[in-house]
Amino acid sequence: MLLLRHAESEWNRRFGASRVDPGLPDPPLTERGAAEARAAAELLRREGIRRLLASPYRRALQTARILAEELDLPVTVEPLVRERCAFSCDQGSHPDRLRREWPGFDFSGLEPVWWGGRIESVASLEARARRFLEVAARMAEPETVAVVTHWGFIRCLTGREVGNLGAVRLRLDRTAGAAG
Repeated sequence: MLLLRHAESEWNRRFGASRVDPGLPDPPLTERGAAEARAAAELLRREGIRRLLASPYRRALQTARILAEELDLPVTVEPLVRERCAFSCDQGSHPDRLRREWPGFDFSGLEPVWWGGRIESVASLEARARRFLEVAARMAEPETVAVVTHWGFIRCLTGREVGNLGAVRLRLDRTAGAAG
């Protein structure tokens, strides 16, 4: 399984320049981010990726849609791989808005406030990551799946900190449902 951080969002651009939270809930990708996502498609092609899971945040959905269009891949929305709610960018969008923006994606599993609405504890993030590993361990051919996710979720699963479109290969222990 390939964990892929989303492309550059407007929040990333502004925060990177000032190191101050710019107060942008669920921001879109920048033009640079969209171009980066198109360029990242080649990595997924080389890795043999055949399907995508995406966090419900707009920046992850936009990244996934671009990759899906470039590679003709299906996308499944997976709320377990969302970012840890801690900054303004981690305030998500209501499922009705997401359905309007991505009519081909299935948001039926999302609660109206699917991101939690408050700062998520580290213990909660770790529990969510364990649930995802259990789900991933039951997937058919997980080595062909790319997960478009976030800095905090990747760090929780792997201990690695990656920049926008950074990728980390996650090896699954199919017997225990844990990362190997």
